[in-house]
Amino acid sequence: MDPPAAKRSRGCPAGPEEPGAGAARGRGRPEALLDLSAKRVAESWAFEQVEERFSRVPEPVQKRIVFWSFPRSEREICMYSSLGYQPPEGEHDARVPFTRGLHLLQSGAVDRVLQVGFHLSGNVREPGAPGEPERLFHVSISFDRCKITSVSCGCDNRDLFYCAHVVALSLYRIRHARQVELRLPISETLSQMNRDQLQKFVQYLISAHHTEVLPTAQRLADEILLLGSEINLVHGAPDPTAGAGIEDANCWHLDEEQIQEQVKQLLSNGGYYGASQQLRSMFSKVREMLRMRDSNGARMLILMTEQFLQDPRLALWRQQGAGMTDRCRQLWDELGALWVCVVLSPHCKPEERAGWLQLLGRWDKLDVCPLEEGNYSFDSPRLQPASAPSPGSEEEEEETAATTSRHTVFGRALQAGEPRWSDGHLQRILASDSYGPSLTGSVGGDKPTFDPQGRPLWLGEPFPTACARVDALRAHGYPRQALRLAGALVNTLRLQRRHQLESYKQQKKELLQKGSTCITNTEGWVGHPLDPIGCLCRALLEACRLEEETLALYPDSGSEKRKVPYQHVPVPGSPGESYLVLALEVALLGLGQQRALPEGLYAQDKVVRSEEQLLALLEEVDLDERLVQVLRKQAALLLEGGPFSGFGEVLFRESVPMHTCARYLFTALLPHDPDLAYRLALRAMRLPVLETAFPAGDPHPSPLDPITSNRFPRWFILGHLETRQCELASAMLTAAKGDPKWLHAVLGSIQQNIHSPALLFKLAQDACKTATPASAPPDTTLLGIALELGLQVMRMTLNTMTWRRRREMVRWLVSCATEIGPQALMNIMQNWYSLFTPVEAATIVAVTGTTHATLLRLQLDTARREELWACARTLALQCAMKDPQNCALPALTLCEKNHAAFEAAYQIVLDAAAGGLGHAHLFTVARYMEHRGLPLRAYKLATLALAQLSIAFNQDSHPAVNDVLWACSLSHSLGRHELSAIVPLIVRSVHCAPMLSDILRRWTLSAPGLGPLGARRAAKPLGADRAPLCQLLDAAVAAYITTSHSRLTHISPRHYGDFIEFLGKARETFLLAPDGHLQFAQFLENLKQTYKGKKKLMLLVRERFG
Repeated sequence: MDPPAAKRSRGCPAGPEEPGAGAARGRGRPEALLDLSAKRVAESWAFEQVEERFSRVPEPVQKRIVFWSFPRSEREICMYSSLGYQPPEGEHDARVPFTRGLHLLQSGAVDRVLQVGFHLSGNVREPGAPGEPERLFHVSISFDRCKITSVSCGCDNRDLFYCAHVVALSLYRIRHARQVELRLPISETLSQMNRDQLQKFVQYLISAHHTEVLPTAQRLADEILLLGSEINLVHGAPDPTAGAGIEDANCWHLDEEQIQEQVKQLLSNGGYYGASQQLRSMFSKVREMLRMRDSNGARMLILMTEQFLQDPRLALWRQQGAGMTDRCRQLWDELGALWVCVVLSPHCKPEERAGWLQLLGRWDKLDVCPLEEGNYSFDSPRLQPASAPSPGSEEEEEETAATTSRHTVFGRALQAGEPRWSDGHLQRILASDSYGPSLTGSVGGDKPTFDPQGRPLWLGEPFPTACARVDALRAHGYPRQALRLAGALVNTLRLQRRHQLESYKQQKKELLQKGSTCITNTEGWVGHPLDPIGCLCRALLEACRLEEETLALYPDSGSEKRKVPYQHVPVPGSPGESYLVLALEVALLGLGQQRALPEGLYAQDKVVRSEEQLLALLEEVDLDERLVQVLRKQAALLLEGGPFSGFGEVLFRESVPMHTCARYLFTALLPHDPDLAYRLALRAMRLPVLETAFPAGDPHPSPLDPITSNRFPRWFILGHLETRQCELASAMLTAAKGDPKWLHAVLGSIQQNIHSPALLFKLAQDACKTATPASAPPDTTLLGIALELGLQVMRMTLNTMTWRRRREMVRWLVSCATEIGPQALMNIMQNWYSLFTPVEAATIVAVTGTTHATLLRLQLDTARREELWACARTLALQCAMKDPQNCALPALTLCEKNHAAFEAAYQIVLDAAAGGLGHAHLFTVARYMEHRGLPLRAYKLATLALAQLSIAFNQDSHPAVNDVLWACSLSHSLGRHELSAIVPLIVRSVHCAPMLSDILRRWTLSAPGLGPLGARRAAKPLGADRAPLCQLLDAAVAAYITTSHSRLTHISPRHYGDFIEFLGKARETFLLAPDGHLQFAQFLENLKQTYKGKKKLMLLVRERFG
């Protein structure tokens, strides 16, 4: 396209835009014609061109051209001395060179300023650090056609941008231009001198600087005196103060080496947040340069791109087959988007664009060049005003969307080289706010150019590309043209939606019968690499700001974010429309578009981020009555949108869920149209990929959160989406408090659509908290819903014992039921089979439900309290029958105060003992019985436990040792009869010699206690050689003999000492018998004969025992 007329840069608020001119206007005098013409020449012509065009240029004219050739706006100076532009009044960061330079200027640090032709020089004094002297810096600046072309400063600052001293001198020249001593280029002064004057001038110059220039002066003199030298063949002589030549490039000074070095260093620190932020600031600087139509924007981007491609991590990631980090991927995305803007420049020369495309093509072919994430098409269909939903199969649609070609992050920029600005219809859209059919006569052609209302349409290219064109217009400083094209695109989207709704109505019955649909848009617009919806929204919202947006020098320095005020700005040629309305409409259309989730973790994460960024933009806008009406209309259209809308009645299985968008709409619509707000939010609760994965009636393979990694490897962000779904449900539950109709509707939607027990639990907790405020009576309906959600979690996870939060959930459930009342508590007790495991029911539900605190909370009378206790006892007995191993003791404990229930629980234990209840559990219950004062029942259970027990000869540390000793002590305390009955059980169950001798010794220390008949305590302890202990003594002796032979079979010398000690204990047991000494001697003799080969051991035996 032919670029619109260039706009002159506006002056910085700190000073007049053009030195001297403001004073003249302030006095009411028009600016002199000489100055007006000198300004234009100074902006556009190199001084060499002026000299060639005119044979003689008067000195006053030369001076005015030289005067006006210095930059006139502080904005450019600021742009090249800070990471972002902000008027000086807003500058607060002392690290920024522009801020420091401004402070130096205001403190009077600049002096001895001299302008010789196109060269400015001066001194800048800077205070030293505490205890150090003041420093003096000599600064020189060359300029041409209102651009600084080179700088030099004694501080030797190595940075991307101009140092503070260059800033101070430049600002001095802009603000105090009339005070600067001005001279013509030095060659003009020299031409006025005769030979003597020239010789004197040269000699004085050499004398003043002989140490620096003398060798150069001598070399030049020698060459001049040599008749055939090269210097004598050239006409004239160079003059550094005479400005640039005609062929010289006219651009601002940019230190390429420093840009490359800084980008390289920042990329090497790519893992740090600060490095990413600085690189983004450099991208913002490129955009700022593009907006100022500064050619250095593309130049700086080229330098940055080359360094990005030289990042050594690219090759490493490619070699390892690993993806780059998210921060790095985002930087590459921004880089690719910037190149699209550059290539789509509306005013660049064809050769410039060709050069960029050549570079991009070369980079695109590099193996290390990152690929674009996601399965977005590079051959997107153009906007169609009459697109119809296809009832075709989902598989066909997926095949259509598949792409096999290699697309790098530069692919979009290469593709952007194809669109041109020369289309006549596009030119007329950009040129006028009132473009309509009457201006063009015929509207024929292969596609419509206006909608039925006569507003322009733009169907010339795919929608993302058209939006990139809008962004390019904004980026290159054409805001009005960007708005006009954005308006045409909105008109096109509206017309397309109208035709979509009409075509959907014709096929609605067929699609509803089918129950699912294919995606009509092969790629989504939110999360797209070109960010079409974001581009349109930002362009439209920018026109509605009440104050000019300024870029912070350090956006993340901690300053508080202000809510940006917007106002309705009318759309020319569209009565009743405003750009704010269009922005809201476009954002909702993009967010509500039914679209498939793209491939890849990063692409999916980008969809989420893009949604959040768009909604953040919308949340900045205060909704007035006009915008609320737009919101209501768009929400209704989304509900009726069929397969084109994510809120439609039928969904593609892998559609991007609408939870985040719906939450915004729900919150915004609720005060104005609650019915519409709830209908929209309830429709958005769907998560189709889970609904089709778990058909109705089919058991879920695993209801736990790790489902994402097992069942849905492609849905990398499923966990995040489910969390957003939960947040939407929570918002509805909170808002519906006090409204039973909507509460039950929300509950039904939650039960149907949320499949994560952790999220359901969170919803239940949130609902319970909302229903029970500290300063108001509870909402019983909401409490009931909280309880119902909790019961659903219990049912979902009943057979999943690995879920670690079940115990927490069970306790919470009892607490919630207590808040509702005793009937709710008894209901969960009566229906425990479908909700809890026996252990949970017996140890948590029954116990917690009957604690003193619970009973106080319920405030029950005696009859109701007894009813609750009876329910808990029944539950405990049922649990004990189902799982006696773990629930018998809790049941006995709970039934203590009711004789019949306690007897029933005891009988359950006895029956379970016959059915295989383990000895450990029987001993535990037996000890409980003794503790409760029931020693005979304890004895009975102990004998049952001993009947199941077997302790081998080498199990000295068996877990049941203490239980056996306790059982023996119990039987001894009961009397001789019980003791006699337990001895055979001990002999049969225990084969460990030390343990048997220990029991025998304990029983011989004191007389047995009272028996069941109440007989008198025996006068003296029982003898080990008489009944009933003689049987135990024989068993102990036999055990020692057996154990000794067993140990000697594989004994090693290092265990000889232990064995001798073992024999010592055996002798003590042998000696309890009347003939024990003889038995032990025979036993030893037998050992000596049998194991006589173990001479050392037998020697030890003889030494110890003879």
